[in-house]
Amino acid sequence: MMEILIVLAAVAALSLFAAPLWLWAAAGAAMLLGGGLMMWLGLLWLAACAVLGAASLRVKLVSRPAFGLFKKILPPLSATEQAAVEAGTVWWEAEIFNGKPDWRKLQNYRDPKLTEEEQSFIDNETETLCAMLNDWRYTHRDKDLPPEVWQYVKEQGFIAMIIEKKYGGKQFSHYAHAKVATKIASRSPAAAYMIMLPNSLGPAELIQHYGTAEQKDYYLPRLAKGTDIPCFALTSPWAGSDAGAIPDTGTVCYGSYTDPRDGSRHENVLGVRVSFEKRWITMAPIATVIGLAFKLRDPEGLLGGKTDIGITCALLPTAMEGLHHRRRHYPNETPFWNGPVWGKDIFFPIDWIIGGQAYAGQGWRMLMECLSIGRCISLPSQSVGNAKHAAWTTSAWVGIRRQFGLPIGKFEGVGEALARIGAHTYQMEAAQDLALAGLDMGENPSVISAMVKFNNTERLRKVINDAMDIHGGRAVVGGPRNYLAAMYNAVPIGITVEGANILTRCLMIFGQGAYRCHNHVLNEIQALQNNDEAGFDRAFARHLKQSSSNAARSFVYGITGRGGRAPSGPLASAYKRANRLSAAFAFTADVAMLTLGGDLKRRESLSGRLADAFSNLYTASACLKRFEQEGSRQEDLPLAEYAVSLALYEAETALAGLVANLPNRLAAALLRVTVFPTGRRENAPADALAHQVSADMQQLGGTLERLTRFRFHPQAADDDLNEPLAALKPAWEAVRQTDRLEQMLRKAEAKGELTAATPSEKLDEAVEKELLTAEQADSIREARRLLKNAITVDDFDMELNAPNTDIFEKRVF
Repeated sequence: MMEILIVLAAVAALSLFAAPLWLWAAAGAAMLLGGGLMMWLGLLWLAACAVLGAASLRVKLVSRPAFGLFKKILPPLSATEQAAVEAGTVWWEAEIFNGKPDWRKLQNYRDPKLTEEEQSFIDNETETLCAMLNDWRYTHRDKDLPPEVWQYVKEQGFIAMIIEKKYGGKQFSHYAHAKVATKIASRSPAAAYMIMLPNSLGPAELIQHYGTAEQKDYYLPRLAKGTDIPCFALTSPWAGSDAGAIPDTGTVCYGSYTDPRDGSRHENVLGVRVSFEKRWITMAPIATVIGLAFKLRDPEGLLGGKTDIGITCALLPTAMEGLHHRRRHYPNETPFWNGPVWGKDIFFPIDWIIGGQAYAGQGWRMLMECLSIGRCISLPSQSVGNAKHAAWTTSAWVGIRRQFGLPIGKFEGVGEALARIGAHTYQMEAAQDLALAGLDMGENPSVISAMVKFNNTERLRKVINDAMDIHGGRAVVGGPRNYLAAMYNAVPIGITVEGANILTRCLMIFGQGAYRCHNHVLNEIQALQNNDEAGFDRAFARHLKQSSSNAARSFVYGITGRGGRAPSGPLASAYKRANRLSAAFAFTADVAMLTLGGDLKRRESLSGRLADAFSNLYTASACLKRFEQEGSRQEDLPLAEYAVSLALYEAETALAGLVANLPNRLAAALLRVTVFPTGRRENAPADALAHQVSADMQQLGGTLERLTRFRFHPQAADDDLNEPLAALKPAWEAVRQTDRLEQMLRKAEAKGELTAATPSEKLDEAVEKELLTAEQADSIREARRLLKNAITVDDFDMELNAPNTDIFEKRVF
């Protein structure tokens, strides 16, 4: 028994440090000296070393059988899967996926920065725009931004942030683009959608990346000025999130058309005749140019290639005869411009394909490459902006709203919810900022973009729900004073678009991540598809070495609770816990892929758990990066620790769920022993930590201000009904300053020292009895006036048209 334990310890130690084969052989030779059972174990050990070390033996006894097995259980990559796998780049997420993150690499990524021009645009033009926005007005009356707002948006280049300066655009960094969107979103979700989408996946981005010189010279200046308004028509009612299944079809042929841009008539030209039906297309009802995705066929071989060319993207002026786009959807009563687009037998010339004829059939690859950029920016920024707004307003609200004589922030249940709001907001911005750093470094991390889109929109749902619960009736009653309702209504929109979240979680994050991020899986699959036995052997041998190392590190770290190299500092323990879980995730993923093969794609409950573990490990690493990026401030440590601990706890929970549900119970037993040798190690954030985070947020000071930077906060009189946000801080400050006096009055009343009937009369009585000075009584009256202004909800006439214009006219006490 002792000999076996020694051998297992040797295996763990050598695997832990990924020892070279000669060192394994040396260990086996040392065993021969032990005699007895140890000698026989040493002989078996050396035999295994010989098999793995001699390529011919390894191929014959290991790789060839594995080659045949995997050939049967792994389906080939489809054309759309191949395009998705090839799109974008692999970046920091691969460090996590392969089980051994290099934290120095993370620390050395440059922090995203704003240029002076970008900072000025956020501080001035964006601030001005936000002040012009009135969500209630155009949500319930105009159903559109006012003309003066649209004019300002176009003149100041809000819809030209991604367009190069030489074409009249801003050419902002991805980071600046995101922060502008964040600030607008913190003011108005509907306005943010309308302003962000022209800068996201759409004609401008596709033209800039792939367009011909003629297309760039014509369209980009017009898009930059707002002369043309773009939209991109991809989603079909018959395909939904499965964009590769769109039925919209175009056929290469000769035809005639009138160019609506200049009225010129063109006869017998080579082009495409297309019919299509699209829906859920943002900006479509007011667009002047549509980017259209369709399947292109060439039955007559006019382009000289294959018959089925594939998904293609083209530019069509919406004024073309037979193209319909002047209808609107009403997405969850959020009135941004969104609607269907359809057309039948529309003919256009071949050079209207984005990129020209050379890019016919390249549309799916183009979309995958560009979508991963937009998916990192638009909806994540919307979510971050909404979360910042909810975090700040809720922190102020719990300080002014009182129950049972106390601010509701003093109640632990409310404090727990507020701490969750803070932690999720911290996680959301950290995850996006790390992705933006990659984009601005020239990376295009498609897997990270799916993580950020999914997790930010899902975390926003939690943030808004907690904020609504804390605000109670204040957030339920609609009206111009309700600053949460519009964001609550917008949550399902972000969850639905740019890839529905259920699909993104179950199919994209881990499915695409396994192909793209694993050091060896894609090489193995390509070798299988090419019947390349030698190539498979090389990749498989490296895969076995990596997997055994992850298994050993997972086991050892599981016993110690943490391990591996980690940066020093107040969160050093979190880095080491992330090391353990990264190794555990990598080994668990290998076992799941080995035992389930291609069936893992259909086992969405399992692949979804792997996606959760992967995403939360990325989020934890992003939070660690953010804490250091912001100077490792001691006052921000509780919030950062809460955010990291929550992510690590949820990552481990996902892994435990997979082990509990893995169909192959022998493999599950192996994982349980290897990944959880002493049971689960991570706990949900402690109550004391949550209480500290809640207390820090209620100070409305440095921690909260850093958490909610880039939000819009109006500068207006505290009693301005059009700016209910401006009423919160003055009320909170006044209430806090008079809190001691109010407590004294309550105690006096309890003792029977104050007998007047109304609160106002009690103040007069307290002055008469010299319990208060006149000045103190006046300060209490002013605090109550400000509190009344902050907590009042809207009421309307009997037709629900005109809101109350004087919140003080109903004052009784």
